[in-house]
Amino acid sequence: MPVISTPQAFNEDDLYVDLEGIFEHPLFLKCEGFNFAGSIKLKAATEMVETAERDGLLTPDSVLVESSSGNLGVALSVIAANKGYRFVCVTDSRCNLATRMTMEALGSQVHVITEPDPVGGLLGARIDHVQALCAFDERYVWLNQYANPGNSTAHYQRTAPAIARQFPDLDVLFVGAGTTGTLMGCARYFRTWHRPVRVVAVDTVGSVTFGGVPGRRMIPGLGTSMRPPLLDESYVDDVVRVEEADTIRACHRLARRGFLFGGSTGTVVSGAMAWLARQEGRELTAAAIAPDLGERYLETVYRTTWVQDVCGDDVFSPRSLTTAPQPPDLGRGRPRSSCSPGSSEDAPAFRPGRNRTPAELDRK
Repeated sequence: MPVISTPQAFNEDDLYVDLEGIFEHPLFLKCEGFNFAGSIKLKAATEMVETAERDGLLTPDSVLVESSSGNLGVALSVIAANKGYRFVCVTDSRCNLATRMTMEALGSQVHVITEPDPVGGLLGARIDHVQALCAFDERYVWLNQYANPGNSTAHYQRTAPAIARQFPDLDVLFVGAGTTGTLMGCARYFRTWHRPVRVVAVDTVGSVTFGGVPGRRMIPGLGTSMRPPLLDESYVDDVVRVEEADTIRACHRLARRGFLFGGSTGTVVSGAMAWLARQEGRELTAAAIAPDLGERYLETVYRTTWVQDVCGDDVFSPRSLTTAPQPPDLGRGRPRSSCSPGSSEDAPAFRPGRNRTPAELDRK
């Protein structure tokens, strides 16, 4: 029986769902939502905070501040509450209500940005706000998830070794691409493993992470409108881009079998099934990472009226929920247009510490 004294000390690392009975191809889905933050972001948040403490950037008087539209904000809220730090999450109007309420319940302040920057959009406005806070008060410390090395180190040290222990004959690993912290940590680990493992990045249509035409997106978690500083494409073997309509269909197919996962998981599963469908019957040991669970998406991905407004009525046709997703655009070419508006996280350059110089504030 595990006994813990800090919430970040617990994470279920060895739970997998065999999806072959739900979809057409065998795939082991690593469930990362069973911890007190509800997502894989607890690992990155823990690593970044503890590194900042070791480096002397965080003191008892420090105030953590971070730009986040979801899971990292909750993870930092959990850690800040446990360690006694104040935490301010700078988000925008696209943030799920359940996520905002969770952060506030944990004692964090949530600043909601409603007016986009003329060039950088809502994310640019969020970053401006973070930098303004740091410039106003030297106690504010921005960890910068978009380029902080600890974001990938956490997965090199924990997530990838956990997968390797369970699947010594692993052939292919599917990882969603957002800040690319999880992707790069796992890819670097398996590059030096005892056998070749293909690492396939799963991205959303409209994201420019791997090139292509930018588009408007609604489901947070994966995709960027700027190349993430953490990304090194030499570690990535393939890229699959997924339409948001296929993300939603995958989520609902899983839910109809009792598995309520988040939007990022639906994207990864849909992309993995499309990639596996192209392998012409090859027997492969395949695993994928599910970043979170679905409770925070009840008002969006799992709300029929929201989905119909975003993607139309045919998303929930009987055939769409019982057949495999159509293979989306594979590789790094021009993506098809997405059905849904919105955008996900950009990736400003890593600036450790307080990031509070006047020059950095003048982004326009």
